[in-house]
Amino acid sequence: MRGPGITHARSTSALLYLSGVSVSFDGFKALNNLSLLVEPGEMRAIIGPNGAGKTTMMDVITGKTRPDSGEVVFDGIADLTKLDEASIATLGIGRKFQKPTVFENHTVRDNLLLALAGMRGWYRLLMAVPSKTENDRLEEILSIIRMGPQQHMLGARLSHGQKQWLEIGMLLAQNPKLMLVDEPVAGMTDVETETTAQVLREVNKSHSVVVVEHDMSFVRALGVKVTVLHEGSTLAEGSLDQVSADPRVVEVYLGR
Repeated sequence: MRGPGITHARSTSALLYLSGVSVSFDGFKALNNLSLLVEPGEMRAIIGPNGAGKTTMMDVITGKTRPDSGEVVFDGIADLTKLDEASIATLGIGRKFQKPTVFENHTVRDNLLLALAGMRGWYRLLMAVPSKTENDRLEEILSIIRMGPQQHMLGARLSHGQKQWLEIGMLLAQNPKLMLVDEPVAGMTDVETETTAQVLREVNKSHSVVVVEHDMSFVRALGVKVTVLHEGSTLAEGSLDQVSADPRVVEVYLGR
């Protein structure tokens, strides 16, 4: 018996499949027949000028916005257009917003513990001694986000970059199949930006990732396939060098 939103109408090996997706707000087409395909284990960078539809695309994938038309299929079976935000999160799609939100009165380690517990039974978890499995997972995440030395620091004392890495770690602790990461290096120093690229490349070894970003040096450091959005549609796809050489991309985005 299939649950709500589970469909076998579209057979695809893609982890995330968008086809012909359109969204209008008061007559403005935020997405216009958008198609996108992300394979399992892939990391994809999404770039484009302001108003290109990047945030609306993320909102559609996470159930925050319902498309007017089109297909949005996750993991080959789940029709995301028929599910609410909580159900989509349960399926295994995690989203990190641009502005980090960590628990400032808790340590880095306890922030990760809270995320590991999924916010359920967090009081018990913080009061109890973590199991070996939990400790092993915490150590693994701390290593990935490069924050072992800061694990006992309060969230309030972290730099902007460190808060971003901690939030990536908190998302990782929830172990989603797909991580959506929105402009992770906004406001970062060059050194922090390079570290963030290293962190996401490490994350991508075990998780599929979609990164929305403006910083071209960061996108280059990721070294992944790039999708360029413009006026709600896919304008170009390929390596950063390939899309950077596309005259249409130069005209609408890179030439600005």
